Amino acid sequence: MASQYTQQYAFRAQKSLGLVNGSPNYEPLEGFAGPEVPARTFHYSADGRLFAYALPNVVRIFQAQGAQLLLELPIPNVIELRFSPRGTYLSTWERSVKLEDGVQHKNLRIFSASTGEELVAFSQKSQEGWDVQYTISESHAVRLVSGEIQVYRPAEWSKGIVDKLKVEGAVMVSLSPGLNPSVAIFVAEKKGAPASIKIYGLLSLAGVPTCQKSFYKADRAQIKWNTIGTQVLVMTQTEVDNTNKSYYGETGLYLLSAAGNFDCRVTLDKEGPIHDFTWAPNSKEFGVVYGYMPAKTVIFDQRVRALHDFGAHPHNTISFNPQGRLVLVAGFGNLAGKIDIFDRRTLRQVCIIDAPNTSFCEWSPDGRTLLTATLSPRLRVDNGVKIWHCTGPLLHVQPGEEWYQVAWRPTPIDALPQFGQNLPSAPAPAASVRDHASIAKPTPTKPAGAYRPPGARGLATPSIYKREDEGGAARVPTNGTSTPPRPYSRSPAHLPPGAAPANGNYGNGNFSHYGQGRRQVPGAPPPNGESAGLESEKKSGARKRKGKKDGTQGVDEGSGVDSRHHSRQVSGTSTPIVQQDSVVDITTPTSPVTPGLDSSTLDPTAKKIRNLNKKLKAIEELKEKAKRGERLEATQLRKMEGEAEIRAELATLES
Repeated sequence: MASQYTQQYAFRAQKSLGLVNGSPNYEPLEGFAGPEVPARTFHYSADGRLFAYALPNVVRIFQAQGAQLLLELPIPNVIELRFSPRGTYLSTWERSVKLEDGVQHKNLRIFSASTGEELVAFSQKSQEGWDVQYTISESHAVRLVSGEIQVYRPAEWSKGIVDKLKVEGAVMVSLSPGLNPSVAIFVAEKKGAPASIKIYGLLSLAGVPTCQKSFYKADRAQIKWNTIGTQVLVMTQTEVDNTNKSYYGETGLYLLSAAGNFDCRVTLDKEGPIHDFTWAPNSKEFGVVYGYMPAKTVIFDQRVRALHDFGAHPHNTISFNPQGRLVLVAGFGNLAGKIDIFDRRTLRQVCIIDAPNTSFCEWSPDGRTLLTATLSPRLRVDNGVKIWHCTGPLLHVQPGEEWYQVAWRPTPIDALPQFGQNLPSAPAPAASVRDHASIAKPTPTKPAGAYRPPGARGLATPSIYKREDEGGAARVPTNGTSTPPRPYSRSPAHLPPGAAPANGNYGNGNFSHYGQGRRQVPGAPPPNGESAGLESEKKSGARKRKGKKDGTQGVDEGSGVDSRHHSRQVSGTSTPIVQQDSVVDITTPTSPVTPGLDSSTLDPTAKKIRNLNKKLKAIEELKEKAKRGERLEATQLRKMEGEAEIRAELATLES
């Protein structure tokens, strides 16, 4: 049965390391004893035969099926280790140190996984991309050193470099899978020169590249080949977004063919970053999650034609199961952890899994179960692993403290059963699920949706407050320096701060009498058609100033109205209007005054009577609370005890 080969998984915690068998019981693997000291890392070989872990002073290699110890390598301070594709070689990496004799520290070492013999060693300072890259047949190995691609034959490590290619500015190299391997080399943008991606045939590095493409806005890249190594997806990213629309920089996605017969940019119809992208196992289509939240998820074919749009949802992860029958679309990290699983054949939703706080998610090799885990240091509480069936039910739970790593044991795809016409049914859950449910703390139910004030409850939510995936308007990004555009203006145009329009109409957005809704920038020239009015106002102001110097009232020529009649009314102030012999005072509405006596007109006795009445009212409210059985504090009880004194003092004052 395939499950006995595919369902094993390994975990590494702060104080333990273990191997766990799969369904139906999910029990620890018999015969495997965890190390006495904390392990630093572990790794399965790609074919699932071997399992190795690193301790502070030793590396141990086991047979994965029965946990039989095969080899111990006395290598101290190993931080990373990895098997070659067929499990023939084991690479280890330790932190680079400065040796006393000045010799370069060779911290990348390659051993024979069967004999433990050290075959070759290199100096590799960076932990990122530390290991050599092998072809699927292990006939060649490639590594990048200071802009030079070096090629080795693993069967003849002692012969050294067999081929090399110097590419100025190369910062990344990726070797394709497949029987005819190619090498993709990325050169970052530097000093105004564009970035580029170049593809060479591994056996013809001396020739011209089979495909190349140049582009700007690319400080670093992520390269993903399809399964057969014929096409590659390249996601470029900048360190800083010059438009200030994204904290993480600008992203772009390109598709290139290793043969050079096709290359293009993947055009995405929603603005925002690219969250995730992945190839389908059939190498003929790929999925992309992109755009500001809620993000869109779309599946494209190998000619960048959209095949299916899953819509806008809070997602940032997409993954096909190894057989390509199911598609996982989820939102992890700072999102809620909701997982949507779709049937790729029918594009119908199979189930929704709620897995909050998930920091690791991976399909099992048989594609029928899904492993989610909460790991440190992403979260240091509620660590552990959960295994779900592809149709939704929870099959196994294993909680723990400070888990750092978890992984399925790999199994070759041709050794696994294929999916039938219908999806398989879920088996009965393990006993751990019932045990976990009995001790799990009840999760408090939160009301769905955002908070709404009491006055707005029971009413339909306006579309302006809805998310895009809930029927609201699409997000309008800003550059971080201005507010988003509004369908209305908050203040009339061409009015000084605090000024009110003549009709008092603020809220309807109709400011046609004030420059058709346009706002006047301080210091800018006036719009067309308004210069005459401004000139007349300037002349009027000049006449007023002249009148003051002459001792007159500054009356406009040809009229009996004071020039102050043209001054705008400021909210909360009054402006007298002089009309011949009478003066009329017009005051704009101010904020309403609270009914009651003005405290400035009360004498000290009246003020004290008012304060005593407030205290009596508060005591009556406390009495009502006591009658209802509510618990009162000591200060409230003392306040109630002073009621008689307050009433006596009040009677004295009123008499």
